Amino acid sequence: MEDLSHDSVNRFLLRERYEPRDLFDEVKPYINLLDGTLSADDTVIDKPHSNPKLTDLLGYIYSGRHHRTVKGIQLITLYYTDLSGKSVPVNYRIYNKHDGQTKNDYLREMITEVLEWGLKPHAVTTDAWYSSRKNLKFFKNKELKFLTGIAKNRLCSVDGKNYTKVQNLEIPENGLIVHLKKFGQVKVFRRSFKNETPRYYVMYAPDKDALFLISLIEFKELHSIHWGIE
Repeated sequence: MEDLSHDSVNRFLLRERYEPRDLFDEVKPYINLLDGTLSADDTVIDKPHSNPKLTDLLGYIYSGRHHRTVKGIQLITLYYTDLSGKSVPVNYRIYNKHDGQTKNDYLREMITEVLEWGLKPHAVTTDAWYSSRKNLKFFKNKELKFLTGIAKNRLCSVDGKNYTKVQNLEIPENGLIVHLKKFGQVKVFRRSFKNETPRYYVMYAPDKDALFLISLIEFKELHSIHWGIE
């Protein structure tokens, strides 16, 4: 398990005739099911020489790796990182445009499944793609702490009345408690990367006191776990 690479997992999921529950049962003995971090990851498996007309799962998809649209298969995976730092895939979906579900539908479905299978994560992490209000309310209803990226134009308010784009806020390094429009209180963080525009993230905790106690250290730890998987 320690030598399990991201690419080898992707090849395994596409090659073997396994159901998601089979994957979970395979990795379950190797992880601590309590208080780890559950992270959503999107991967495009390049298939440049395949004919899309002959493969239902094949399509033209934007690839973050190539920064352009490529021909391939889209794999949505839930990774779980336990308290020892061991990270394994615990659920997945191969995107099929014909089944009537979106990637957001897949995410909520997969999280519901792993919770039913006995996983008890401390937190969920996603990128901005999965930061829809419906997803955030889903996490909230499941009483899950979360860290997710958000777009720079998401509306927030310091006083709960006057809303502005998150990019207009003065956000200290250790974060700022705000009201995210049509959701509720979150703690927002801003990070700047070399040669890139600033990125914005929100964290939420089911317990209000715990929300106010979220620290820069905790944010950085969860951020590192999530973006170490991608």
